[in-house]
Amino acid sequence: MFSYRHAFHAGNHADVLKHTVLVSALQYMTEKDAALTVIDTHGGAGLYRLDGDYASTSGEADTGIRCLVDGPFSAQNTALAVKQAPAKPAPEAAAKPLTPALQSYLDQIRSFNSGNSLKVYPGSPFIIQRLLRSHDRLKVFELHPTDARSLDGNIAQLEAGRQVAVLREDGFEGVKKFLPPPARRALLLCDPSYEIKTDYLRVQDLIADCLKRFATGTYAVWYPIIPRPEAHDLPKRLKTMANKAGKAWLHATLTVKSGKAGTGLPASGMFLINPPFTLKAILKEALPQMVELMGQDRGAGFTLDSGG
Repeated sequence: MFSYRHAFHAGNHADVLKHTVLVSALQYMTEKDAALTVIDTHGGAGLYRLDGDYASTSGEADTGIRCLVDGPFSAQNTALAVKQAPAKPAPEAAAKPLTPALQSYLDQIRSFNSGNSLKVYPGSPFIIQRLLRSHDRLKVFELHPTDARSLDGNIAQLEAGRQVAVLREDGFEGVKKFLPPPARRALLLCDPSYEIKTDYLRVQDLIADCLKRFATGTYAVWYPIIPRPEAHDLPKRLKTMANKAGKAWLHATLTVKSGKAGTGLPASGMFLINPPFTLKAILKEALPQMVELMGQDRGAGFTLDSGG
């Protein structure tokens, strides 16, 4: 279903959801003076060429981030999905300004590009690093040998010194040594490829262990919404876990098209435990616009739920 190499999927609708949440959460969490430790369990290569072979092959950025730049999804935005393109939107829809959260996200992506071009897409490690302060720390894990080498080289260009540590270890296991963090403030992002079915259980076990080690940390899990029992069970189990622990939680999903076989990823979700209290209102405004801009058929929509 998915290629382990995120280069095929960089800038797609799932990245728009995940990274909008990430940017909004970090902007809030860095308002406090105390140092913040951020952990990225699956860092990938860090930077991706949207005009490279991988991204060009999939064309997923055309129905993702490029819709934020060019207006609502249409056959004019991509030649890869002409058959499933909806009617062309009204001009006023395309001219509507982005919500503050989507604009902040897009500004971050544009900061890695020159002029009006959109040739480079930063992965989570680079988005995180750009938002951190000098006394914050980022721990990035990546096991894939090719991506790990690319990540090392890309991070080295930042000359970030001790602020960023790249670890060629299993992110599910390696995070344990960093919790609790020195300043007792942490955000963990967990977004494996889920190519292996056991990833769903490993995510659940990881978050359970993290809550035992550091109950007040913010834990963000991205997952694909696909016709697989494990994918539908994961958010339910995370919700049960959060409720039993007496922790606040937030669950957002974005669907861009009907989930027909062989048509790629139709939807994804973000589940957060101990989310910033401002995040629900931010997503309540941003999610409808994501649907408006990236929705490909009548199956497009979103959900937003919270508790605790």
